[in-house]
Amino acid sequence: MGLEQLIENCKINDTKAQSELYKLFSSKLFSVCLKYSRNYAEAEDNLQDAFLTIFKKIDQYKNKGSFEGWLKRVAINTVLQQYRNEKVFDIINDTQIEDEEIEVDEDTISIDYLLQLIQQLPDRYRLVFNLYVLDDYSHKEIADMLNINIGTSKSNLARARQILKQTIETDKTKQRLQSL
Repeated sequence: MGLEQLIENCKINDTKAQSELYKLFSSKLFSVCLKYSRNYAEAEDNLQDAFLTIFKKIDQYKNKGSFEGWLKRVAINTVLQQYRNEKVFDIINDTQIEDEEIEVDEDTISIDYLLQLIQQLPDRYRLVFNLYVLDDYSHKEIADMLNINIGTSKSNLARARQILKQTIETDKTKQRLQSL
């Protein structure tokens, strides 16, 4: 069965089609959920919630654009929904925030290590960092998605980068000292 037919069958609540859709996309969407969740167990819960939302709103997909992109957006919005009503963001004014870039030496820092560090960031920093750096959303889009202002988005991104840079530098120093 092709993807278009699978989508059409899901629109009429065909449980076999829903199961097949879940099998096709659950691992990719789990990665998305894990990126935005506090931990593995929460990511599993968010994946289930995302699929419930997908099956409930699948009739809103009109075969325009990437279906996988639509699924990803639903998953991200499902995870972000739990943060929207929490007071996890510091409200600041829209003054320009100095945003420093972090140079990462891919030969000495593994992607798994970097993702682990991102996962440890406080919610407000992790969410903005992932949306901006990993998923290419603009500060305006992030502000709209999280019900914050653009300055808060910029500030949280800058702080996330500072924390990551400090953690990487601290870990490198510890490794150098241990090798002496």
